This record gives sequence, C-alpha cells and structure tokens, in this order.
Amino acid sequence: MNTMLNARIVDAAAVARMARDVLGLFKLRIGFMIMVTALVGLAVTPGPAPGGLKLLVLALAVLVASASAGAFNQYYERDGDRLMPRTRGRPFVTGALPYSRWWLLLIAVLLLVAVSAAAWVINPVSALCVFLGAFFYGVVYTVWLKRRSWLNIVIGGLAGSFAVLAGAAAVSPVPGPEALALAVVLFLWTPPHFWALAIAFREDYEEAGVPMLPVVVGDARAANAVLTGAWLLIVATLVPALFGLGPIYVIAAVAGGAWFLLQCHALAAAPGPQTARTAFRASLFQLVAVLGGAMLDVALR
Repeated sequence: MNTMLNARIVDAAAVARMARDVLGLFKLRIGFMIMVTALVGLAVTPGPAPGGLKLLVLALAVLVASASAGAFNQYYERDGDRLMPRTRGRPFVTGALPYSRWWLLLIAVLLLVAVSAAAWVINPVSALCVFLGAFFYGVVYTVWLKRRSWLNIVIGGLAGSFAVLAGAAAVSPVPGPEALALAVVLFLWTPPHFWALAIAFREDYEEAGVPMLPVVVGDARAANAVLTGAWLLIVATLVPALFGLGPIYVIAAVAGGAWFLLQCHALAAAPGPQTARTAFRASLFQLVAVLGGAMLDVALR
C-alpha cells in the first residue's frame, strides 16, 4: 500500500513539474499582462463595444500569440540561456522538455490559429497587430537584435504597443488618439523596465555575450538612462488624459509614476543589483497602475 501511495505521489509530482515547465516555456505571466494591455486598448477606444465572442477571441488570440513568441524565444535562446544563471533552469536547457523541431511546428500552429481567429472573428487589422506583436518579440528582438545591438529591447518593446492596437482595432480599424497614446506608453515603458533588470543581472548578460545597455556602457550610465527613460515615460502617461481619460486614470498614473521615479532616482544615485531590482519591481507597479487606472476610469464613467 505504501509503495503504491509513494508511486502516486511521485507521479503527481512529475506531472506538476511537467506542467510548471510547459507553463514557464510559454511565459504565461508575461502573456497575461500583454493580454490585459490589449483589453485596455479596447476599453479606451470610443465606439460600440464588441460582443462577448469578439472579446474572448481577442483575449485568447493575444495570449496565445504571446505564448508562441515566448516559447520561440526559449527555443532559439537555448544555448545562450545555459550560460546565464538566471535562465539555466529553463526546460530546454535542463532537458526537462525535449529540444525538438516539433516545438517549432507547435509554435507556428499556435500563432497561425491565434492570428486566423482574430482575422475571422474580429477583423484583419486586429489580426495584423496580433501577429506583429509576436513577430517583434520572437523575430525582431530575439533573432535580429538581442545579440547584435543595445537597442534590442527598445525596438523589441513595440510588441506591447501592438497589443494595445490589436485591442483598439476590435472597436475601430483606425486607432484613435487614446489607443495611440497608450501604445506610446507601452513602448516607452519597456526600456527602463528591462534595463533595470539588466543592471541587476549585468554579469549574466556579459557572460552570455548579450549587449544589453549596462554591458555596453556600464551600470552608472545605464542607471542614468533608466532615470531618463522613466521621466519620458511618466510624461507620456499623462497624454491619454488629453483624450478623454479622467481623474481616476490621472491619479493612478501619477501615483505609479511617482513611485517608479523615486526608485529610479535611488538607482541613479547608487547603481547596483539591489537598487536595480527595486526599480524593476517599481516599473511593474507603475504599469499595473496605468493599465488598472485606465480600465477603472472607463468602467466608472
């Protein structure tokens, strides 16, 4: 009896590990955040609200497309990931998941299904934005720029912007100023967010030969770039208020921005892993404040 019970416990643990590895492969936490940005893009765009089916397809299409791009990133970066302590535990590196070209087929099918569903149920413009979001992260950032230029994350940051536009296109194929302003916010958010993380793990990127900004210019100059980027971002977060978003959004954006700026000033004053991690976490709080504030502002009008 004890032997059978122990075997079942081992099997359950193995299944749990496999599920954790698969979920980690598709970077679903990032995918959910990207999905939320698409829903916010939809919410702030004036016009008749799409039905429940369109809303569901938009959310799933953005999530699945983001998941396919995340899986491709780990597939393509396996050799580099094994060089970095932060990424050595990824399933293709450890062998927890087999490194097979069948994964590429699955990734392509997932992206095709996501884009096709968006084109069929929503419209071709929204589908194009869904595709471009995945393309910029999976190909432009991962393949073309990550190991070639410190601008990798700057241009790759357009992935989040396209999610906003995909949501806006579900209401109107021509994005309005509200959605465009939020797309700019997402674009400007990515560099200081990721550069703060890169300062915290600069030695990892250096060892792997990835030219993230701190590797190229050093921690001090990178920290100043984070601070400059944060100021540009905070100014940009106020622009949507010029196009209809109200006081709830403004309060949330200012509160989140003030906390992020405070941590960025601390990082610039004392560049290092600890202050960089704090600034990185503050950037997440700032984004949640902006997106949540926009959604709540629209809901309570």
